[in-house]
Amino acid sequence: MRITQEQIIQVQDWDKTVRETYGKPYAFQQQDDCKPRGLHRLTVPDEAEDYERDIVPEIVNHREMGVSFKAWLERDPKAPLVNEDEIREDKFSLDLWWDRNFYPNVQMIANDLYKKNIIEKGKYIIEIDW
Repeated sequence: MRITQEQIIQVQDWDKTVRETYGKPYAFQQQDDCKPRGLHRLTVPDEAEDYERDIVPEIVNHREMGVSFKAWLERDPKAPLVNEDEIREDKFSLDLWWDRNFYPNVQMIANDLYKKNIIEKGKYIIEIDW
């Protein structure tokens, strides 16, 4: 019988690390039309396909999702959305737009966390459960 040990990161811990490291709203489960419960495997570091676009419509739940890592890093998380209907005093819509539309490829983040010595080289699983 072959037994493997795996490094599991709870999605809440992953999100917290990303938010604290970059100072941006971030919710991995909310990406790609909301991920179901399950496991997302990562090898760190690894090849990453950065999103080519630097902007997406500033509308929560718009079909265009994901931006380049550079664009994500450069945008001020406090900058309001252009669409006046999306602005609320409690920032709910703004944060939700970041979570569901304005996010980079997860591998880009994992590789950068590795470069910053926040995560070690290896194989990981992000466990999505709530």
